[in-house]
Amino acid sequence: MENRPDQEGQNLSIKRSFAGLFKYLVSCLAILFSLFHLYCAVYPISTPALKSIHLSFGLVIGFLIFPLIKTKGKPLSKIILFVDIVLALLSILCGAYIALFQEQISLHLGIATTFELILGTMLILLVLDAARRLVGMGMTLICIAAIFYSLFGDNIPGMFGHIGFDWAQITGQMYTSSEGIYGIPIDVSASFVFLFILFGAFLEECGGGEFFMEIALSLFGRFRGGPAKVAVISSNLFGMISGSAVANVVVDGWLTIPLMKKSGYRPHVAGAVEAVASSGGQFMPPVMGAAAFIIPTMIGSSYFNVAAAAFIPGMLYYFSTYLMVDFEAKKMNLLPLSKDQVPSFKEVFKKKFHLLIPIFVLIYFLVIKMSSPSIAAFWAIISVILASFLRKSTRMTPKKILNALEKGAIESLPVVAACAGGGIIIGNVALTGLGLSLSMLLVDIAAGSLIILLILTMISSLILGMGLTTTACYIILAVLVAPALIKMGVSAMAAHLFIFYFGIISAITPPVALAAYAAAGIANTSPIKTGYAALRIGIAGFILPYLFVYRPSLILEGSVFMIIYTILISSVALYMVAASIIGYMLTDANFFERIVFVVSGILILFPGWKTDVAGITIAIVAILFQYIKWSRLKKSGIGPIL
Repeated sequence: MENRPDQEGQNLSIKRSFAGLFKYLVSCLAILFSLFHLYCAVYPISTPALKSIHLSFGLVIGFLIFPLIKTKGKPLSKIILFVDIVLALLSILCGAYIALFQEQISLHLGIATTFELILGTMLILLVLDAARRLVGMGMTLICIAAIFYSLFGDNIPGMFGHIGFDWAQITGQMYTSSEGIYGIPIDVSASFVFLFILFGAFLEECGGGEFFMEIALSLFGRFRGGPAKVAVISSNLFGMISGSAVANVVVDGWLTIPLMKKSGYRPHVAGAVEAVASSGGQFMPPVMGAAAFIIPTMIGSSYFNVAAAAFIPGMLYYFSTYLMVDFEAKKMNLLPLSKDQVPSFKEVFKKKFHLLIPIFVLIYFLVIKMSSPSIAAFWAIISVILASFLRKSTRMTPKKILNALEKGAIESLPVVAACAGGGIIIGNVALTGLGLSLSMLLVDIAAGSLIILLILTMISSLILGMGLTTTACYIILAVLVAPALIKMGVSAMAAHLFIFYFGIISAITPPVALAAYAAAGIANTSPIKTGYAALRIGIAGFILPYLFVYRPSLILEGSVFMIIYTILISSVALYMVAASIIGYMLTDANFFERIVFVVSGILILFPGWKTDVAGITIAIVAILFQYIKWSRLKKSGIGPIL
C-alpha cells in the first residue's frame, strides 16, 4: 500500500507495506467495512450500534494500515506491529460493549460504571492516537487541550472558568453519552459521509474522473488558455464525486498542469490554477466535502437544503476562476491546444455518457424523491455498477468492485478519526459551557460590529484549516464561533457555510496551502510562489462568504427576484475584481484602471441600492473605456483578439 492523499486533502502518514495473508486480511476488513455500510443503508440498525461499529472499524483498519511510528524508508519492527494489533483489538472491545449493552448503559442515567470508565479511558486514548496518525498532531493537541480545560478550568478566573469536572465525569461524557465521541460528528460520518466517499470511489474506479477530464478537454481545449479552462471545468466535475482538493489536484493535475505549461502558462501559475479549481470541489454540489454532511445536523436542516444553498456560490466561485484564467490567457496571448490534443466531444460523450447516469440517480433521490442521503448514496453506488456494464471499457469486474470497496473504506479513515476527535472537543465544550462563553467574548470584542466578527471568524478558520482537515476545522468552529455569528443576526445556514468555506480555502492560503503545494510538486516549481498565485486567482473564495452573509438571497434566502438580482450583481462584482487582479479586461489595464475596477467591485459587494448603483455605473464607464481603448488598438493593427 503506497502513500497517497486522503479524502480531505491531508497527506497521510506512512502506510505499512503488507504481504501474504496479512495483506488479504486488511483488505477483507476494508471491504467488510464498506459492505457493512451498504447493508445498513437498506436495513438500518440502532444508532448506537451503527456509530460504535463504524468507529471500531475505522480504528482497527487505521491502526493496521498506519503504524504507530513513522519510519519512512526503514522497515517497521514486529514490536510496532504487535502494539498496533493490540490497539486494534482494544478498539473492538470498546465498540462491542456499546453495541451489545446499549440498553443497560441507558439505564445508568449518565453515571458510568467502573468497567465503563476503564473502557472510556481506553477509547479516549485510542481516538487521540488515531487522530494523530490520520489527521495530524494539531487535532490531537486540540482534543487534549479540551480535556485539560474540563479537568482544570475551575482554576481559571472570570467568564472562562467553570465549576470543575473530575475524570469520571469527563469519561462518562465521552464514552456513554451522545454528546461525546459517539456524538453528532461520528453519527454523520457513519450515516452519510462514508457512503458518499464510497460512491466517489466506485465512480472513479470505472473511469468517471477520466471521463470528466475528457469532456472538459473536448469543450475548452480549442480556446485560448484552454488547458487552464480544462482544469477549471474538469475539477468542477470531478469535485462533485471526490469532495477533496488534493485528490482533485492529483487526478487532474498530471494532465492539465503540463498542458498549461506547454501552452505558455508559467509553472507556478499553472499549479495555482489547478489548486484553486480543485479546492472548489468541496463546496460544489451534489457531493460536497465531508463537513457538508455535518452542517444539516448542526442547524436542524437537510443535506438537500445545504447543497441547494451552496450551489449558486459554488458556481460563482468557478465563474470567477474561469474569468481569471481567461483574462490571464488573453493578457499573455496564449495559444489553444493543437487539434490532435483535443478529443471529439461527440466521441467522448458517445463512449462514456452512461457514467453520468449515477449523478442523475443521486440527484433524483435527493431532489425528487427527497430520500435520506444514505439511501440516495446507496442507489447511486448500485447505479454505477449497473451503468458500467453499458460499455466494455468501463465495466465493473468483480476485481474492480472489490478495489472500490477497499478504496472507499481506506479513504474514509481520516474522516472517521476527525469526527471521533471532534466528538471529544464537542463533548468537553458542552460539559463546560465554553461555547457560550467564547461566543459572548467574540461578540464583546466585535463591539456589535458584524464585519469585525466575520473577520475574526475568517482568521480563525484559515488558521485552523492550515493544520486540520476541513471536517475537523468545521466541527470546532461550528461549536465555538457559529453561535456568536447567529447571535449577531446571521442566519444559521449562512453562519455555518461561512465557516465551511474558509476551512476549505485554507488549502490555497499560504503559508500552509496543501492543495497549492501538491500542484507545485506536479508543476516542478516553488510551493510558496504557487501558494501566493493561488491566493490571487482564488480571490472569489474570500469574497463569496461575505457576500452570502450580507446578501442571503445568494444562498436562496429571499424572493426569486432577489435571488436573480443577487446572482447578476455578484457576477458583475466578481468580473470587475478579476479584471483588477489580472490587470486585463478587453485589453491591458493600467494602474489607475485597476483601481477603478476594484472600487467598482467593492461598492457592489456592499448591500444597498446606492452602492449598487454607484458600483454598476463605474463598471459600465470602465468597460466602455476599455472598449474604446481596444477599438483604437485594433484599428492600429496591434489590438488583441477578444
